[in-house]
Amino acid sequence: MNRSVISPDECKGCRVCVNACPNHCLSIGSKINKLGYQYAVSKADGCTACGICFYVCPEPGAITVYKGEAPDE
Repeated sequence: MNRSVISPDECKGCRVCVNACPNHCLSIGSKINKLGYQYAVSKADGCTACGICFYVCPEPGAITVYKGEAPDE
């Protein structure tokens, strides 16, 4: 199953990944992380693991993209 995983405490809610996702698989959630930001969340439906979200994200380590099987969280 293709998916992108957002690390809540690394995300600053800038929405760059949300705007860049061609399949609209990402959105900003309603929860607040330890830095006080609403962080991005992934809707696995429709994710093709293209990696665009990973490459546009300004925060290293905030997004991991899995193509095929992903380890359980």
